[in-house]
Amino acid sequence: MVTNANEFKGVVEKIKDNIQQVIVGKSDVIDSVLISILCNGHVLVEDVPGSGKTTLARAVASSLDCSFGRIQFTPDLMPSDVVGVNWFNQKSSEFEFQSGPIFNQIILADEINRATPRTQSALLESMQESQVTVDGDSRNLPTPFIVLATQNPLDMEGTFPLPEAQLDRFLMKISLGYPSKEEEADIVLRFHKEGFSEDLQPVANGDTIKDLESFSSLVKVEENIRDYIISIVRATRENDKLVIGASPRGSLGLYKCSQARAALNGRDYVIPDDVKSLIYPVLSHRIIPTSSARLRGFGGNEILEEIVSEITVPMEVS
Repeated sequence: MVTNANEFKGVVEKIKDNIQQVIVGKSDVIDSVLISILCNGHVLVEDVPGSGKTTLARAVASSLDCSFGRIQFTPDLMPSDVVGVNWFNQKSSEFEFQSGPIFNQIILADEINRATPRTQSALLESMQESQVTVDGDSRNLPTPFIVLATQNPLDMEGTFPLPEAQLDRFLMKISLGYPSKEEEADIVLRFHKEGFSEDLQPVANGDTIKDLESFSSLVKVEENIRDYIISIVRATRENDKLVIGASPRGSLGLYKCSQARAALNGRDYVIPDDVKSLIYPVLSHRIIPTSSARLRGFGGNEILEEIVSEITVPMEVS
């Protein structure tokens, strides 16, 4: 049982150190993934092939003693391949349910945007309500239930854009980016000598995640910090460069992630920097720029940067 922020930080750092046995650098990215998981949220990792998206997802799953399922999304994947199917057992003369890979605690949805929209939508109910419905029967998924989805950039051949409703169900959207020169040299030397291996020993389990989630929900958020979060989200709905602003789910996500980041840094209270560091991964995929804004070179992150610069940062309460 975690009783204070320092214990919380220690447990999370142990998980992070384990992940970094196979992920070189990318400390901020790993922090974002762990914060999302500790908020019981789903993560979308978008980047070019070979940047370590799948390796990161597998390393996170291996570090947690949770059941793991991998779904390789392809254009011919059917919804029943994800959630399962009822089949007729001739011996018992009854229909039986054969569960799909979605019935695991940690799901790696690999290259999710290579599947058709119909199959992508099979995840909607599970990501929001932790259940699936097959032939009218609803079945609960195990807890915790976390989807770590990887996605190739949308301008690559054979990809389908995720619907806005599904994007909104991801707590964070992140990108690994290319490694630095030093990090890439470390990757080459480390895995050339040792041989690449993703066989990590778990250092936490589902109960640990629930315990950490419960503690982070108690982290103090002062009224001025809460107003700061709400002001940022509401400003996205009033910006003339955006067709769609962030939903209330975005406000709640930014609030909860700020609590988890504070605890991860050994604090039991949120400061403005917690909020500011999470604005892009939590909100960028929830907004849609206008066509004219895109033509003028304004992407989601640029518009968010402009919005944040116009909102007064609250003073920290000592």
